[in-house]
Amino acid sequence: MHGAEPVSRRARATLVTVLVAALAGGGCLKKAIPMATSEQAAAETYVRLVLALGRHDEAFVDAYYGPEALRTEVAEAAWSLEEINKRAAVLEVDLRRLPPLEGQPDAELIGLRRAYIARQLNALRTRVSMLRGRRYPFDEESRELYDAVAPRNGESAFTATLEALDARLTGPGELPARFAAFREAFVIPPAKLDAVFTAAIGECRRRTALHVSLPPGERFTVGYVTNKPWSGYNWYKGQFTSLIEVNTDLPVFIDRAIDLACHEGYPGHHVYNSLLEQHLVKERGWVEFSVYPLFSPQSLIAEGTANYGIQVAFSDAERRAFERDTLFPLAGLDPARVDEYYDTLALTRRLSYAGNEAARGYLDGRMDAARAADWLVRFAMSTPAQAAQRVKFFDAYRSYVINYNLGEDLVKGYVEARAGDDPAARWEVFAKLLASPRLPSNLSEPAKGCAPSPSRSLAPPTRCVSSTVPNR
Repeated sequence: MHGAEPVSRRARATLVTVLVAALAGGGCLKKAIPMATSEQAAAETYVRLVLALGRHDEAFVDAYYGPEALRTEVAEAAWSLEEINKRAAVLEVDLRRLPPLEGQPDAELIGLRRAYIARQLNALRTRVSMLRGRRYPFDEESRELYDAVAPRNGESAFTATLEALDARLTGPGELPARFAAFREAFVIPPAKLDAVFTAAIGECRRRTALHVSLPPGERFTVGYVTNKPWSGYNWYKGQFTSLIEVNTDLPVFIDRAIDLACHEGYPGHHVYNSLLEQHLVKERGWVEFSVYPLFSPQSLIAEGTANYGIQVAFSDAERRAFERDTLFPLAGLDPARVDEYYDTLALTRRLSYAGNEAARGYLDGRMDAARAADWLVRFAMSTPAQAAQRVKFFDAYRSYVINYNLGEDLVKGYVEARAGDDPAARWEVFAKLLASPRLPSNLSEPAKGCAPSPSRSLAPPTRCVSSTVPNR
């Protein structure tokens, strides 16, 4: 991590003097950096830095709906990568010099806010280093960018699941080809895609609205696109609105309807961004949440809650019933095969971490693109076309892949440690998490009053009901 030790006021003054002197000596800094003496001042500087880095990295700023004046100011300043890094280093020092929180109202929440900005800054500086040519090993990169490291799994970790799948899908040919042939019967015809997605979105929204107070006027539109490395994307526009795009390069299977409707919409990305805007930006004035840097710990929370939100919205039985009664008929598929299809998919979901191993091997240089794609075919049950698209995702987003499966597991552990098996309690804890400034490293902390997990595995701590999540 960048700069973990506290520094004295004198040392900070020396650092600032050195940075300001860079101008006189031909350095990149153009003027003195004002000290951030409050959380709000630090937040505004953080937003400037994120926007400034976005001018060098077009993928970095995923959304911004804050003050236009800040964007204009950053455009006019045109900071170099070196200057962005130096200003971020000064802001890290400023954050450590803010007054103690003991006795302050909302001390826990303000502490989370400070920690959030500091950890996001670390990710920003890591991304700057990457843009300047540094390449991190996969695990180090994910730790610095996303505040988490995914577990390692060899081939043997997937053997039992592959054997069970092989026994289920009998017939000639290799298992990946048999699985691909099985799934072909569950493709949504292109002409029926919009009707199926519209029904799925409506049901996901209905279920979410029963438990989450959605902002007035929230809405999103859906578009269908091609030639993208991802299957779906939420572009948050502010004012509780989103554009959700669905990639139709490859066949869209029936399970993707609810998966994408929940993940991108309700209670996933659209709700997550809307609640942050409503409760932190509009109600509290926390401007740092008006910008979303994609390569940051925020993404693990965003992707983890979006994936786990599917389970919060639908129990397995509820999902199968809705698919059988509504989505399969709309898609022209045989409703009698719902259980057969989802029993098979339940096995393949155990292979989720195989994708991480392909990405780790590829990005660490132990696999070339062909070998990574072959690994995905053999161990993740991807078709060759899906595997090729996934490798393109690795190229574009690198270690981001951990945010989906590891993020889901961490969110699941966090929520269920506090809510147990009570569906209503899960919704309550989940909704509060969506509207809070928590970091991935916070998710593994045991709930107050709970015993910690006896190991460092992904197993959640002992379950108990707790109200320690900050109020929205």
